[in-house]
Amino acid sequence: MPEYIATFHSHYASMRYKKLCDKHQIAGKIMPVPRSLSSSCGTCVGYTAENYLIDDSILEELEQIVQVENQAYIVVYEV
Repeated sequence: MPEYIATFHSHYASMRYKKLCDKHQIAGKIMPVPRSLSSSCGTCVGYTAENYLIDDSILEELEQIVQVENQAYIVVYEV
């Protein structure tokens, strides 16, 4: 199953996204943003799911979603 990392413009948004993952029964974790990805707040949410998770309630604060593949990051959604 693919692994994703979502980055945000604020720490609060990353906490809201984690709750969104919980709501959809996806095991997500708040973690520091990897150095090779930029983020305004320094925290991101990592999770494993069939498809990346996107919801209208979080779009304003979402920076990007990347898929982790062979230690590389492939952008699947970017504002």
